[in-house]
Amino acid sequence: MTIGNSINSTKLVNYSSQKPIVTTVELFAGIGGFRLAADARNIQTVWANDLCPKACQVYRNRFRDTQLRQGDIREFIQDIPPHDLLTAGFPCQPFSSAGKKKGVRDPRGHLFEAIVDVLCRYKPSFFILENVKRLLSMEGGTHFAKILSDLASLDYNIEWRLINTMHFGLPQNRQRVVILGALDKDKPRDFPIIRLASAEDLADLSNSLIKTLTCLDRWISIQAHSQKFPNWGLAQAGRFVGCNLTRFSEAMLPVPLSRVLESDAEPQFDFTESTLKRIKDSTPVNDFVQGVQILYNQVGGARMGYTVFGIDGVAPTLTSTTSRHYERYKIGNQYRRLTNVEYARIQGFPDNHCEGISIYDQYALFGNAMPPVMAGWVIDRVLNNQLMQLTIPPFEQLQLFSMPYAL
Repeated sequence: MTIGNSINSTKLVNYSSQKPIVTTVELFAGIGGFRLAADARNIQTVWANDLCPKACQVYRNRFRDTQLRQGDIREFIQDIPPHDLLTAGFPCQPFSSAGKKKGVRDPRGHLFEAIVDVLCRYKPSFFILENVKRLLSMEGGTHFAKILSDLASLDYNIEWRLINTMHFGLPQNRQRVVILGALDKDKPRDFPIIRLASAEDLADLSNSLIKTLTCLDRWISIQAHSQKFPNWGLAQAGRFVGCNLTRFSEAMLPVPLSRVLESDAEPQFDFTESTLKRIKDSTPVNDFVQGVQILYNQVGGARMGYTVFGIDGVAPTLTSTTSRHYERYKIGNQYRRLTNVEYARIQGFPDNHCEGISIYDQYALFGNAMPPVMAGWVIDRVLNNQLMQLTIPPFEQLQLFSMPYAL
């Protein structure tokens, strides 16, 4: 792969030895998005935790062999067994645009400190964290800077990327920040290892950025940064570098919402009569925004709950917010809300994953969940051992090596 003025070159290199990824711990587990991804890859989840009673009920029903602790994670840290991989979709409400956006000042934001404590105590070879897109920009990036700084202080090499579920075959515009940490102890200082971007994704990097990537002293101080962070980057030793990648070479073609709809939704989901009245006071839009088909928007209604959607595009981001569960979709001659089964499919879960929980509560559980296919993609970046390493040969032309990483 050519980058900037580089030469095409592929080289297989083994320069580090890590033990295999056999066990994982799932913090803030919810209904088990990371768990499903781990199971599919024969990684044993040895311990899990969540605060929500209903989420724990689902987790126990679906995964009966796991030691699940319900309650505040800060009360159980000493009980966590050794593990190779830590995963956590830590609470997003402090950072979400749908919430009050208090970030680390919100008591729930301080739960991130529990993750740092676990990493410090147990030193798993890898960790994967997930949160909302807004995390990159809140208050001039100060919240994400705090998170990066704390993680990088633990000797992990950090990489983050903003990814979207619609690129993984799910009919939803759901952008999430994933943060991958690795104890690459034998990594050369100035030659970063890249797991979350392919050679094709990096093809448009400028020469100046390439030179910065391969010289840690030119990276930016995390604490000195006071603006929105880019959608991809690396961090270590109190410094970071990043850019806004425009390519995602593994993106699948979008799947329309129409593909996952139930053919005979029950009458309780029908809102045709009230929606026809609402449309009289609505503005026709008939456009696609970030893949989402918008048919009408009620006059004076800026919130998503006032929007009528079509099914030829993808769904907007599913959330745990109650008002969002009543959004209307035009399906044939009917206007209705999505069913709980459709929520499961949009997020990539089995239809019956939350069986035994009320329909009302299932919406919030699925809306809060980590899509298993997204979790699986990040885990595969570790398991497949395909890394990108930037190097600068003596004649100062950049080469990008694709290499297997010895686990």
